[in-house]
Amino acid sequence: MRNVAPMARRVPLHPMPLTVPTRWVKNIIAVFLLPWCAILTQTFFTAFARATIHQHLWAGAEFWFFSLGVVLWLIAFVGLPRPVILYVFGHEVTHVLWVWLMGGRVSKFRVSGDGGHIITNRTNFLIALAPYFFPLYSLLAILVYGIASLFVNVAPYGQLLYAILGITWAFHLTFTCWMIPKNQTDLSDHGTFFSLVFIYLMNLVLLSGLLVIASPQITFASFGEDVVQNLRSFSQWISALLNAYTRGHQAPVQ
Repeated sequence: MRNVAPMARRVPLHPMPLTVPTRWVKNIIAVFLLPWCAILTQTFFTAFARATIHQHLWAGAEFWFFSLGVVLWLIAFVGLPRPVILYVFGHEVTHVLWVWLMGGRVSKFRVSGDGGHIITNRTNFLIALAPYFFPLYSLLAILVYGIASLFVNVAPYGQLLYAILGITWAFHLTFTCWMIPKNQTDLSDHGTFFSLVFIYLMNLVLLSGLLVIASPQITFASFGEDVVQNLRSFSQWISALLNAYTRGHQAPVQ
């Protein structure tokens, strides 16, 4: 029997650098994003309630046409065959747009009723998660309306625009909520927890912008002031909790 001498391990001259999994970093970032989610949520619903009750946002035609669009889509989503291929097409087109925005190239684009995918030379969490916070069809409706306004008087069709925005925004929201539980690799590849927090925050940012645009009584400046005020209140609440915790764990003086 031959004796095989064990191979001597080479000890590296320089120690290997400590690496932290990217997913851990993203989860930590998501934890720090949670307070911003809470602050923006409070600001949005406070501004919406104030505009609706005290400033009579509900009395405006824009509010009712937008709400009508939402209701019509919800009825269609629940009671009619769902246009999955239309959603998949918009989903993959959104990926493509964000790849181009990031300076990448797309070499393959596939869409079917069973799903779709693209092949690209660039990817990151913004490209992967964009379809879940970027309402493509709503923005397309606004773009068409804006371009048409350069050539014709589109003011009589403003209410129709709000109805279309209601339909397309509800389309985006319902399909997003419907698809998220279906083991989407877009989410799992970048950490499901981080992805869900980021998607929620970005959708809330866009919805807040839509509220400001739709309500003459709310401006971006006033909404920003509300955010700052709620941030200050949140900071004071955290400070009070820390002070209470510190006092509760101080060693008694003999």
